[in-house]
Amino acid sequence: METSNADTLLQQFNETIEKWITNLDGYTLAMLCQQPHPGSWSLGQVYVHIIADTTYFVEQMKAALLLDNINSEKEMHEDAKAMFEKNAFPDMLLANPSNDPNLRQPQSKDELSQGLSCIKEEVNKLYTTTDFSTSTGKTEHPGLRFFSALNWLQFAEMHMRHHFRQQKRIDEQLFLHKNETKKR
Repeated sequence: METSNADTLLQQFNETIEKWITNLDGYTLAMLCQQPHPGSWSLGQVYVHIIADTTYFVEQMKAALLLDNINSEKEMHEDAKAMFEKNAFPDMLLANPSNDPNLRQPQSKDELSQGLSCIKEEVNKLYTTTDFSTSTGKTEHPGLRFFSALNWLQFAEMHMRHHFRQQKRIDEQLFLHKNETKKR
């Protein structure tokens, strides 16, 4: 049986979210809460952000699946079309006016692991109980216009993958400071 585009997107989503879950093993809670620079997010705040945004994306998937043909003729923004064609966010820092610079820190590693695991479970359950590939309803993204359920799934995975770059920058600072402390 041939793998559909929807199956491939689900597999990519699962691999990316699982990587975020597994990566937690390499950090203590103190490390997760350490901000590399004043005013920048800690890695824990990045996790909190990913969980909050992906939860929103899942809600949009659900809504789009229920909409039948509503908004089916409406298009996504040209910037979104370019991202979806490349299956990636642009390789740059992106400003998002809705991102809170004072986003809360996580209370525990378990909170982050459970949050991501629940999202993964919910997406997989939704995928097995509905047909993403034939759904034509769309909901509106605040800046990129209209996405189908399958678009939201792809967007969620691209968003999580985009934050791997941020994780790398934070890691460089965290482990640089850790190594400098050991040398003293």
